[in-house]
Amino acid sequence: MLAGRPGGQNRRMDEAVRAYIDAIAPEYRALFDRLHRLILAAHPDAALALSYQIPTYRVGNRRLYVGAWQHGLSVYGWQADRDAGFSARHPELKAGKGTIRLRPQDAAGIGDAELRDFLRATLDPGN
Repeated sequence: MLAGRPGGQNRRMDEAVRAYIDAIAPEYRALFDRLHRLILAAHPDAALALSYQIPTYRVGNRRLYVGAWQHGLSVYGWQADRDAGFSARHPELKAGKGTIRLRPQDAAGIGDAELRDFLRATLDPGN
């Protein structure tokens, strides 16, 4: 079960976010849960809310959007100079400026440490 810890506190997850997550197709839910867990591991203080109708993690002025689509998940809002080299190592996943498309089979070949470094770098306010 997905832990709802927006703002780094043990508060209940916003109902709109919960509804979005609950509606994620089963074949993509485990991947969403994995990214969620890694984001909170890297940034336990991250606030989580819906923005542009998708879950959005916020740390300071930084935002990272994670949306579920027909292909899997898309991660939006990162900058190439703040991705810990992820887009250079995985150019096939880059779908546009600031967009990574992750299908479960793609993510299966990427370790948690590499994903966590990417997610940490994207939200790191000091980066």
